[in-house]
Amino acid sequence: MSFELNGVTYETDEDGYLVNLDQWNKEVGEYLAKSETLSMTDAHWEVINFLREYYDEYKIAPMIRILTKAIAKKLGPDKGNTKYLYELYPGGPAKQACKIAGLPKPTGCV
Repeated sequence: MSFELNGVTYETDEDGYLVNLDQWNKEVGEYLAKSETLSMTDAHWEVINFLREYYDEYKIAPMIRILTKAIAKKLGPDKGNTKYLYELYPGGPAKQACKIAGLPKPTGCV
């Protein structure tokens, strides 16, 4: 599967996750968010940027439990909780946010 954006073709897996993580940029993130019917706000991008930094450091997309703990540690408990994250990403904070961030699908319970 693939999609085209600004003359560039992006390969995706069967679930819509980018195959080549290096192809990601903010425009691709916007496109993927639209495909998930999400309007991105600064709060959404804060989570996306956090996920990308986390992935750069640990080479893994975090499961929801790890994601909430890590966000609480970095951004504060008001943002590091499932209620807040599900309000931003109703399709599943780990699963949906990782897709928009151009990261692989998280393993384990999502």
